[in-house]
Amino acid sequence: MTPALPGPADPSRPYRVCFVCTGNICRSPMAEVVLRHLATTLLAADGRPLADHLAISSVGTGPWHEGEPMDRRARHALERAGYADHGHVASHLSVEQAAGTDLLVALDRRHMQTLRSIGHGRVPSERVVLLRAFDPAGGPSDVDDPYYGDVEAFADCLAVVEPACRGLAVALAGHLGGR
Repeated sequence: MTPALPGPADPSRPYRVCFVCTGNICRSPMAEVVLRHLATTLLAADGRPLADHLAISSVGTGPWHEGEPMDRRARHALERAGYADHGHVASHLSVEQAAGTDLLVALDRRHMQTLRSIGHGRVPSERVVLLRAFDPAGGPSDVDDPYYGDVEAFADCLAVVEPACRGLAVALAGHLGGR
């Protein structure tokens, strides 16, 4: 069952969706690129493009790769599938950013635990979800980290991210635009 989406923290601005992985160079930027693309192809409840209602980003749980571009293997997997890197630069999540985000999308359960512990309760638990919860086929809850794998591990990762992002995009399209 797809999780319920929380309402916007501030209805006067776009709904903020932030993908979270470990270093912000593989999984979370791949998900960000996929959702950005899907948001341009779907309409929200008000008939406008879903992208008009969203601010999409990605971060890591720590600063290990801060300032670096997306991993070249992740970029290659995206390009082979027809997606374009938007000039991603890795960053890590701050408590303030987490508190101001409408939906924090964790790529695995460890990230979800980290997000739930940030800021001593400043991030309501309903604003933290696992990406795979939106995968209509179900399956394991984690998106495996391809970092120590080869090019095909990144293609496999993208194959897991895409259907989950499609499910998330459909949920967002139904949730937004009627406000």
